[in-house]
Amino acid sequence: MHGATYAEARCALENGETSCEALVSSFLDRIEKKNPELNAFLRVDAEASLDRARTLDEERAHGNYRELTGMVVGVKDVICRKDHLLTCGSRMLSEFKSLYTATAIERLEQAGAIMIGATNCDEFAMGSSNELSHFGPVANPHDPSRVPGGSSGGSAAAVASGLCHTALGTDTGGSIRQPAAFCGVVGLKPTYGRVSRYGLVAYASSFDCIGPFANGIKDAFRVLRVISGADPRDATSANAEPPKDSDPDGSSLSGLRVGLPQEFLDEGLDENIRGAVTQTANTLQSMGAEVIDVSLPMTEYGIAAYYVLVTAEASSNLARYDGVRYGFRAEAASLREMYEASRSGGFGAEVKRRIMLGTYVLSAGYYESYYERAQRVRRLIWNDFDQAFSKVDVLLTPTTPTTAFKLGEKMDDPLQMYLSDVYTVTANLAGIPAISIPTRTDKAGLPVGIQLLAPAFEEGRLLRVGGAIENATSD
Repeated sequence: MHGATYAEARCALENGETSCEALVSSFLDRIEKKNPELNAFLRVDAEASLDRARTLDEERAHGNYRELTGMVVGVKDVICRKDHLLTCGSRMLSEFKSLYTATAIERLEQAGAIMIGATNCDEFAMGSSNELSHFGPVANPHDPSRVPGGSSGGSAAAVASGLCHTALGTDTGGSIRQPAAFCGVVGLKPTYGRVSRYGLVAYASSFDCIGPFANGIKDAFRVLRVISGADPRDATSANAEPPKDSDPDGSSLSGLRVGLPQEFLDEGLDENIRGAVTQTANTLQSMGAEVIDVSLPMTEYGIAAYYVLVTAEASSNLARYDGVRYGFRAEAASLREMYEASRSGGFGAEVKRRIMLGTYVLSAGYYESYYERAQRVRRLIWNDFDQAFSKVDVLLTPTTPTTAFKLGEKMDDPLQMYLSDVYTVTANLAGIPAISIPTRTDKAGLPVGIQLLAPAFEEGRLLRVGGAIENATSD
């Protein structure tokens, strides 16, 4: 059952064809065989996950099923689990154990899910390739010489290679959707505030979102419904109704208005991906949807505004890692030298680059020129989406400008690496939900993903339209 979706595994459980223990054992066997090449999992909780599976099987023997009984889940290593290592892919936290459990994990476990282990990621979730982990890069399951995308590349690779049913990732500027596109799986970034951030190690607090990877739309939305909802421990969490479970199998999309933003179809777009967007638009039209050209004129400023704002927030959030309270500590003659040596030795080059950029844009004399101006641009991008959604129900765009690139190809060119997120960052700037869905492969056999965006708290639209696309492309 390791290659099945959770929806299929659930049917097998209810029909008595398998057990939770058998599912976990199958995944553990596959991890043992596949993970040495992929490096998707940093740690695997074999005994604990088997014990958990046996407990759930005892419940099933008495006819008790929870919403996610037997779902096997990987967890990006920036999300807390009490008494488990929480490294954030960094030397800084390589020996740190979490003191509490994230709300999203608590809700998954209450629903019957099984956490099988911690997945690899770019250090402190800062990266677009998953080459920046202190514990080594992750390989793309479709071609191990290529990147899986970042920063949640371990979670995407784990789902794509059948090492778990679903996995949690985080998305600050595309870190769920970009690896989902590169690895050929579904990746969902919820509305900001839809899912509690309690227990998520902060990178950029006004951007960070927890969301699922899955091999199908239905599995992703099963996870989203469970982890959604207000949390008194997170003041930014929203008291919103869970996403509605509309039927994603219906072939008719009559009355649906789909916007095609022209700014997302520029000259830098790979022709295979352009073709996938065009084909998807034609498919939606054949189902009764109306495809309308729209404009998001502030899109060209998205990358610049994003990297000013997230580095500013990162500079503030990562100030806590000083070698005094927890994390890596270097020996030095004075307190100041200890701070410098601990942070220099504990952080990798990209994290230090972003801290320095963020400190610069917040510094006296530059705050108004950079940070304040970027906040104004953020509002204008928000306005663009508001205007577009007054005309259409969802937006259809590429997820990435290219398919997965070679390991090491962009490591010496940070700007080109940052531009990998050009089609994803604006959703985070505006706080709206977005999903990446696999549609085809290119001539090299690499997955191509397309992106759907909807107004805030309208994830149900993504389920309906994404399900229709999924069904059409799987026929």
